[in-house]
Amino acid sequence: MTKKSKKVLKPLLDDLYEKYSTPDFIQSDPVQIPHMYDKRQDIEIAGFFAAVFAWGQRITIINKSKELLERMGDSPYEFIVNHSEKDLVHFMDFKHRTFQADDTLYFLHWLQTYYRDNDTLEDAFLHSNNDQFDSKSSLIYFHDLFFDDPLAPERTRKHVATPARKSTCKRLNMYLRWMVRPNDKGIDFGLWQRIPLSGLMIPLDLHVEKTARQLGLLKRKQRDWQAVEELTGALKAFDPEDPAKYDYALFGLSILEK
Repeated sequence: MTKKSKKVLKPLLDDLYEKYSTPDFIQSDPVQIPHMYDKRQDIEIAGFFAAVFAWGQRITIINKSKELLERMGDSPYEFIVNHSEKDLVHFMDFKHRTFQADDTLYFLHWLQTYYRDNDTLEDAFLHSNNDQFDSKSSLIYFHDLFFDDPLAPERTRKHVATPARKSTCKRLNMYLRWMVRPNDKGIDFGLWQRIPLSGLMIPLDLHVEKTARQLGLLKRKQRDWQAVEELTGALKAFDPEDPAKYDYALFGLSILEK
């Protein structure tokens, strides 16, 4: 990126970030789902499902997330930790696009196993033997941990992405943005303190990709993990400590300006 391009783009992106990163953003975005709760574990669980469901129309994502949480009695952490096998009958007919009952049941099983031994889902994204956070290795670690269970259905793997398969991991990167970025704008939560802002990656979807290419921030032809690294690296030129904040600017310019 030339100095001239940086001089032009930084004030544009900074202005767009300020324009779109307001509480009004919540009204039509899946991030409203974890905002329904106050308890940290409720926020983590509700946010995780909302992020996993985040493909397709946003209103559908929001409605299906609410439906699933209603089946948990709107107390996700209490349900996750204490549910018994007989309680699972309420989820046998739940589905969201290709997310079917088998997927739901495994997610519930894994979360129960996990939360009975751990206090926060943040630990699932952190290497116990690695003090230096690296997004790629952490997402691979989470994926492998999530499926390190003999009950894991093969079909469910498509719902938890990993850079090991060159995926953009858009939904997990969005989830990490929600949990890690500070809540000074009233959108993200700032719940997790051990993952640095500088380590967050841009949630790269079709809309963000289109805008990034138009602005000359992304050259790679494929939409894959390397494209995420390229775009996030370009955005670090504007804010090396918090490049993921420009997700609001790129997404807003593509979607909300319409």
